Amino acid sequence: MPVNLTHFKKKIFNDPVYGFITIPDANTLKLIEHPWFQRLRRIRQLGMTDLVYPGAHHSRFHHALGAMHLMGLAIENLRGKGQEISEQEAFGARAAILLHDIGHGPFSHALEKSILPGLKHEELSLRMMHELNRELAFELDLCLKIFTGNYQKQFLHQLVSSQLDVDRLDYLNRDSFYTGVTEGTVGFDRIIKMMDVIDGQLVIEEKGIYSVEKFILARRFMYWQVYLHKTVISAENMLVNLLKRARVLTAQGQQVPASRNLKYFLRKGLDWTPEAGDMETLEAYAGLDDYDIFASAKEWLNHSDKILSELSHRLINRQLLRIRIENMPFTDEMVNRYKERWQAKGNKKEDAEYFIFTGEIQNSAYRVDEEKINVCLKSGKVLDIREASEQLRLSVLTESTKKYFLCYPKELGETN
Repeated sequence: MPVNLTHFKKKIFNDPVYGFITIPDANTLKLIEHPWFQRLRRIRQLGMTDLVYPGAHHSRFHHALGAMHLMGLAIENLRGKGQEISEQEAFGARAAILLHDIGHGPFSHALEKSILPGLKHEELSLRMMHELNRELAFELDLCLKIFTGNYQKQFLHQLVSSQLDVDRLDYLNRDSFYTGVTEGTVGFDRIIKMMDVIDGQLVIEEKGIYSVEKFILARRFMYWQVYLHKTVISAENMLVNLLKRARVLTAQGQQVPASRNLKYFLRKGLDWTPEAGDMETLEAYAGLDDYDIFASAKEWLNHSDKILSELSHRLINRQLLRIRIENMPFTDEMVNRYKERWQAKGNKKEDAEYFIFTGEIQNSAYRVDEEKINVCLKSGKVLDIREASEQLRLSVLTESTKKYFLCYPKELGETN
């Protein structure tokens, strides 16, 4: 597919993280202007995190543009080191990272298993990209090959999706900027300049080791301080339970006011998965965003169903469930004590599941079972970052950490 830059007046966006971001060609601009991509303006990058960090109102649209900008920097850096990357390949890589989150649902990860439980956002992104490929007047075949890892230049896919990709470089810096959590800031420019390609694989030059160590540490800090913050966990699980209740009431034939697109999904069961060519579902999903959820929650404040109205009230007014986080699972005995107090206050036993529940969270800063971050030593030898780094020999940074949580109404008090 020829990528014609002739007669295209380059567009720029003023980004608070990187400054001016340039849209380099007309085809990329067409993707950005598509309604499906514009929808990302109405999808929060960090779900309910603004209930903890008030500045965290940035969108998936912000993030996608930022990741595209970093992809452009990475491509120019690799070209400068002798890697041949054609304009077609550059467009394919930019399009792949630009569209990598197009399948995210309302509040990003918070409702990923609630709207379409059988599908991850990556699979939805791929389905939407295939549809865009059919709809638009230019080809996205190369973009799709890069996105799925089926292109011969594997390093282009690694820039889109790996343990050190431009996606992670952007969201760490962007989320750090908007939350004010400075521990998440990473030297994205230094890391990109240290990138190279050996035997078709993306590597980091040895002198970039410390920047990569900082990147892995920043990722761990951001998970505990932001993404897995206990208040965020409480709020997002309450949001999941709110939609669960709305679905139950809809299945019972009760009137549950909601937008057209949200009603479509409330009518579906939790075990339902759409067919690959189901355009009706894809169109409904592409019309769904954060506004649908919160507008509906406001309507449900005065609903006759006590559970639906109370969950809506608690979320909208930030009267969240209290949450306890421990290193060991909570016993059934402890959970039952809270449920007994719940019933003692005149509530129905079967309603307790919406307000008293347990779960687990996991933090993996660097996964040893996934594609490695490779470091090229001055000798030419390529090693996994764990072998090349003295800092990352510490198991705490490479092993997955799991914790357990218990949510309950704070008016029930504490129990041991």
